[in-house]
Amino acid sequence: MAIKDANIVRIAKIELIGGQAKPGPALASIGINMAEFTKQFNDKTKDQNGEIIPCVIYAYKDKSFKFFTKTTPTAIMLKKAAKIESGAKNPLTETVATISKEQALEIAKYKMQDMNAYDEEMALRLVAGTAKQMGIKIEGVDLSPIKNGNKA
Repeated sequence: MAIKDANIVRIAKIELIGGQAKPGPALASIGINMAEFTKQFNDKTKDQNGEIIPCVIYAYKDKSFKFFTKTTPTAIMLKKAAKIESGAKNPLTETVATISKEQALEIAKYKMQDMNAYDEEMALRLVAGTAKQMGIKIEGVDLSPIKNGNKA
Protein backbone atom coordinates (compact mmCIF):
# COMPACT_ATOMS: atom_id res chain seq x y z
CA MET A 1 0.00 0.00 0.00
CA ALA A 2 1.84 3.09 -1.24
CA ILE A 3 1.20 6.49 0.27
CA LYS A 4 2.22 9.67 -1.55
CA ASP A 5 2.74 12.58 0.79
CA ALA A 6 5.37 15.34 0.85
CA ASN A 7 5.46 15.23 4.66
CA ILE A 8 6.85 11.68 4.78
CA VAL A 9 10.46 11.76 5.94
CA ARG A 10 11.10 8.04 6.08
CA ILE A 11 9.61 4.70 5.09
CA ALA A 12 10.96 1.87 7.22
CA LYS A 13 10.45 -1.86 6.83
CA ILE A 14 11.08 -3.85 10.00
CA GLU A 15 10.12 -7.20 11.50
CA LEU A 16 8.72 -7.24 15.03
CA ILE A 17 7.26 -9.93 17.27
CA GLY A 18 3.49 -9.75 17.37
CA GLY A 19 2.13 -8.32 20.60
CA GLN A 20 5.63 -7.83 22.02
CA ALA A 21 7.09 -4.71 20.38
CA LYS A 22 9.25 -2.55 22.67
CA PRO A 23 10.93 0.83 22.20
CA GLY A 24 14.52 0.33 21.07
CA PRO A 25 17.25 1.26 18.58
CA ALA A 26 15.34 -0.06 15.54
CA LEU A 27 12.40 2.24 16.27
CA ALA A 28 14.52 5.16 17.51
CA SER A 29 16.27 5.43 14.15
CA ILE A 30 12.90 5.85 12.39
CA GLY A 31 12.14 9.05 14.29
CA ILE A 32 8.62 8.34 15.54
CA ASN A 33 6.90 8.38 18.93
CA MET A 34 8.08 4.92 20.01
CA ALA A 35 5.73 4.53 22.97
CA GLU A 36 2.67 5.30 20.85
CA PHE A 37 3.84 3.04 18.03
CA THR A 38 4.50 0.06 20.31
CA LYS A 39 1.10 0.52 21.98
CA GLN A 40 -0.72 0.59 18.61
CA PHE A 41 1.36 -2.25 17.12
CA ASN A 42 0.87 -4.50 20.16
CA ASP A 43 -2.89 -3.82 20.18
CA LYS A 44 -3.15 -4.63 16.47
CA THR A 45 -1.08 -7.82 16.70
CA LYS A 46 -2.17 -9.22 20.08
CA ASP A 47 -3.85 -12.17 18.33
CA GLN A 48 -0.51 -12.99 16.63
CA ASN A 49 1.48 -13.02 19.86
CA GLY A 50 4.97 -14.44 19.38
CA GLU A 51 4.86 -14.54 15.56
CA ILE A 52 7.25 -12.49 13.45
CA ILE A 53 5.28 -9.69 11.78
CA PRO A 54 6.79 -7.60 8.96
CA CYS A 55 5.75 -3.96 9.29
CA VAL A 56 6.01 -0.93 6.99
CA ILE A 57 6.15 2.39 8.86
CA TYR A 58 5.61 5.79 7.25
CA ALA A 59 7.24 8.46 9.44
CA TYR A 60 6.15 12.09 9.07
CA LYS A 61 7.93 15.39 9.81
CA ASP A 62 5.87 15.96 12.97
CA LYS A 63 6.95 12.56 14.44
CA SER A 64 3.55 11.03 13.68
CA PHE A 65 3.33 7.78 11.73
CA LYS A 66 1.17 5.29 9.89
CA PHE A 67 1.99 1.61 9.74
CA PHE A 68 0.82 -1.48 7.93
CA THR A 69 1.46 -5.06 8.94
CA LYS A 70 2.05 -7.94 6.58
CA THR A 71 1.74 -11.69 6.98
CA THR A 72 4.45 -13.80 8.62
CA PRO A 73 7.24 -14.69 6.12
CA THR A 74 6.70 -17.93 4.18
CA ALA A 75 10.04 -19.42 5.26
CA ILE A 76 9.15 -19.04 8.94
CA MET A 77 5.75 -20.63 8.41
CA LEU A 78 7.31 -23.54 6.49
CA LYS A 79 9.85 -24.15 9.28
CA LYS A 80 7.02 -24.16 11.82
CA ALA A 81 4.92 -26.58 9.73
CA ALA A 82 7.89 -28.88 9.17
CA LYS A 83 8.99 -28.59 12.83
CA ILE A 84 12.59 -27.71 11.91
CA GLU A 85 15.01 -25.03 13.08
CA SER A 86 16.58 -24.23 9.69
CA GLY A 87 16.51 -25.18 6.03
CA ALA A 88 18.99 -27.33 4.15
CA LYS A 89 22.58 -26.18 3.65
CA ASN A 90 22.36 -27.52 0.07
CA PRO A 91 18.69 -27.78 -0.99
CA LEU A 92 19.66 -29.33 -4.35
CA THR A 93 20.92 -32.49 -2.70
CA GLU A 94 19.40 -32.43 0.79
CA THR A 95 15.81 -32.75 1.98
CA VAL A 96 15.38 -31.73 5.62
CA ALA A 97 11.64 -32.32 5.96
CA THR A 98 8.41 -33.18 4.18
CA ILE A 99 5.06 -31.49 4.71
CA SER A 100 1.64 -32.33 3.33
CA LYS A 101 0.00 -30.49 0.46
CA GLU A 102 -2.75 -29.46 2.90
CA GLN A 103 -0.22 -27.77 5.19
CA ALA A 104 1.31 -25.92 2.23
CA LEU A 105 -2.14 -24.90 0.97
CA GLU A 106 -3.00 -23.52 4.40
CA ILE A 107 0.17 -21.38 4.28
CA ALA A 108 -0.68 -20.27 0.72
CA LYS A 109 -4.20 -19.21 1.74
CA TYR A 110 -2.81 -17.21 4.66
CA LYS A 111 -0.15 -15.54 2.45
CA MET A 112 -2.50 -14.73 -0.49
CA GLN A 113 -3.00 -11.09 0.56
CA ASP A 114 0.75 -10.37 0.30
CA MET A 115 1.48 -12.44 -2.81
CA ASN A 116 1.36 -11.75 -6.52
CA ALA A 117 -0.90 -14.73 -7.12
CA TYR A 118 -4.26 -14.84 -8.88
CA ASP A 119 -5.53 -17.97 -7.18
CA GLU A 120 -4.71 -20.53 -4.49
CA GLU A 121 -2.94 -22.82 -6.98
CA MET A 122 -0.47 -20.07 -7.93
CA ALA A 123 0.01 -19.15 -4.26
CA LEU A 124 0.70 -22.83 -3.53
CA ARG A 125 3.36 -22.86 -6.27
CA LEU A 126 5.02 -19.79 -4.71
CA VAL A 127 5.05 -21.49 -1.30
CA ALA A 128 6.39 -24.69 -2.92
CA GLY A 129 9.20 -22.70 -4.56
CA THR A 130 10.24 -21.31 -1.19
CA ALA A 131 10.03 -24.79 0.32
CA LYS A 132 12.21 -26.22 -2.46
CA GLN A 133 14.88 -23.56 -1.77
CA MET A 134 14.83 -24.59 1.88
CA GLY A 135 15.10 -28.34 1.21
CA ILE A 136 11.50 -29.01 2.27
CA LYS A 137 9.49 -31.40 0.13
CA ILE A 138 5.71 -30.99 -0.28
CA GLU A 139 3.83 -34.23 -0.92
CA GLY A 140 1.87 -34.18 -4.17
CA VAL A 141 3.06 -30.82 -5.50
CA ASP A 142 4.63 -30.73 -8.96
CA LEU A 143 6.88 -27.76 -9.68
CA SER A 144 7.11 -28.28 -13.43
CA PRO A 145 6.96 -25.06 -15.47
CA ILE A 146 3.62 -23.46 -16.36
CA LYS A 147 3.10 -23.14 -20.11
CA ASN A 148 1.36 -20.17 -21.80
CA GLY A 149 0.36 -18.66 -18.44
CA ASN A 150 -2.07 -21.51 -17.79
CA LYS A 151 -1.80 -24.26 -15.24
CA ALA A 152 0.13 -27.26 -16.57
